[in-house]
Amino acid sequence: MIDRQQVHKVALLARLELTPEEEERFTTQLGSILEYVEQLNQVDVSEVTPTTRAIDVSNVTRKDELQPYPEREAILNSAPEQEGDFFKVPKILNSNE
Repeated sequence: MIDRQQVHKVALLARLELTPEEEERFTTQLGSILEYVEQLNQVDVSEVTPTTRAIDVSNVTRKDELQPYPEREAILNSAPEQEGDFFKVPKILNSNE
């Protein structure tokens, strides 16, 4: 399925320096991997629902509730710059965009 010449070419493209022994070993290993993938391609998955994970995972988060901070003025006064009741921050977007 894959030969040593192809492994050598991929190594060159990836800027990898492989010894002849490594090329031979990777040819065998990559061949085995590609054979396995070919086996997987033959499996009928038409009845399988696509998923992003093998197991169902849900994120456990708390409800986001607004709670006023009693020391608002202390926070604003500790900021390097403020404008009225807000923090003043540097502009990060170009106005032409």
